[in-house]
Amino acid sequence: MAKSPVKSERFIEALMIVCSLISVLTTIGIILVLSIDTVKFFAEVSIIDFITDLEWTPLFEDQHFGILPLLSGTILTTLIATLLAVPVGVSIAVYLNEYASKKFTAAVKPILEVLAAIPTVVYGFFALQFVTPLLQTFIPGLAGFNALSPGIVMGIMIIPYITSLSEDALRAVPKGLREASYGLGANKLQTAFRVIVPAASSGIIVSIILAISRALGETMIVAIAAGQQPNLTLNPLEPVETITTYIVQVSMGDVPQDSLEYRTIFAAGITLFAFTFLLNNISFWIQKKYQNRYD
Repeated sequence: MAKSPVKSERFIEALMIVCSLISVLTTIGIILVLSIDTVKFFAEVSIIDFITDLEWTPLFEDQHFGILPLLSGTILTTLIATLLAVPVGVSIAVYLNEYASKKFTAAVKPILEVLAAIPTVVYGFFALQFVTPLLQTFIPGLAGFNALSPGIVMGIMIIPYITSLSEDALRAVPKGLREASYGLGANKLQTAFRVIVPAASSGIIVSIILAISRALGETMIVAIAAGQQPNLTLNPLEPVETITTYIVQVSMGDVPQDSLEYRTIFAAGITLFAFTFLLNNISFWIQKKYQNRYD
């Protein structure tokens, strides 16, 4: 006997609720795992020292637990990647949507998206073996390990995220806006950057948020090419260490579990989580502001 439509709809609704709860429960589980050991960590280390100390040496005899060196390395490499990827990615999206033929766009987009499928360890060795020596020919004082090289390569890696999503957002803009702009005497360049890009700004911002989040969580590129030296600096020519790199360094090392040194990775992890959460909320507010303005 066939199921009634009402029972089928209830089953599908229940299935969708379960699927929705999976992501919520997963997030709660991650927060709990990080929080339990982080609370134990701060029972031994002052949170004031964690926030204000300018050194991070938990694995040395003279221990310091200031997160600022790791945070500055994370921000520096992400900033370099964002400054490269955003203008390049958005410009490519505008060209593919407004200037290129449909055949050219159909051929180029899959090639761009292949960049996102390359293993990050390959990007890391590319940064170390090719980009860094190339930069040293223009910057003689550049160290073998530095923040600039992995930042540039991370920017190359996240370009497909920005390009693909931004191009979809630009394509969704109604043709009437283009025609109205041309009717007022604007040329194609003016229409693209003064009409179409602002109208698609909410989608473009979403692509930038995704790209920044991807760069913040990147590990292998900075682990290979940045130097793994916790250094409180905003100089891209110096070696740095990011939060994710330190977590991998301790997790794969000889640090005994349930020790103070091991719990540092949970404190660092929850700091990255809180930083990303704050960034996403700020970006969400900006997105809603532009969406309300142009929708």
